[in-house]
Amino acid sequence: MNGKFYIAVDCEGCACVVGEPGKGLGAGEQYQFARRQATREAGAAARALWDAGAREVVIWDAHGTGVNLIYEEIDPRCRIVLGAGHRGRFVGMDQSFDAVLFIGYHARENTADGVLAHTFSSRDFQFYKLDGQQAGELAIDGAYAGEIGVPVLFCASDSAGVREAKALFGPIGTVVTKEALSWTSAISRHPQAVCEEIYRQVQEALKRLPQLRPYTLPKPLAVEIRYKRMEDAARAGLYDQKGTPFARTDPFTRAGVVRSVTDLF
Repeated sequence: MNGKFYIAVDCEGCACVVGEPGKGLGAGEQYQFARRQATREAGAAARALWDAGAREVVIWDAHGTGVNLIYEEIDPRCRIVLGAGHRGRFVGMDQSFDAVLFIGYHARENTADGVLAHTFSSRDFQFYKLDGQQAGELAIDGAYAGEIGVPVLFCASDSAGVREAKALFGPIGTVVTKEALSWTSAISRHPQAVCEEIYRQVQEALKRLPQLRPYTLPKPLAVEIRYKRMEDAARAGLYDQKGTPFARTDPFTRAGVVRSVTDLF
């Protein structure tokens, strides 16, 4: 073990986060709580890693425009990736990292029992398909890390997100933060109790680190993206492995074949 870990942090999957009807997470009181709870849950995971002997922990603020967490509350030993405008995902990650952890992630679009389930934007996309199967942010980011050679160690999410993560990544550590009642309601565990369990389960997951393997998708990779608005599909700047624009298979859908999942970004 090199002692290097990358924590990717979203907001919708955290404890007591349900957003606003018709708005998703929104920008109001629920968002303000979500950014605090995401900071706490990421902090619990980071503490578990440091206490287990980590030498480097990177926390990536991965929600929206990348400026969400309360940075002064993060362990000062951590490095923080934030903001928008850069290329790719998992900036600074290379094969020397032992694993990636997902905090606050959520189930993919079209998951009926997932709180705030979506893929990148509930306003913009009906679905992503990779290799013919619908794929959400867990699969896409897990595969992106897998292309670098880094496996997934842990996921904290709602019940649907954890179910999805286990199906994708196998024997990883998990914490269920809440059980869905609808897209914007849930029976949540207490925020403090979730943080305490994240700490315990990350340390337990580290014991299984030698068993984990990177999650990968086929290369080349067939991609299909269905938008919610025809004009978004028409103007999408997507190019296949030959540099040709993705085909427009119907008014809402673009499809093509890329060299690997990293070419989506």
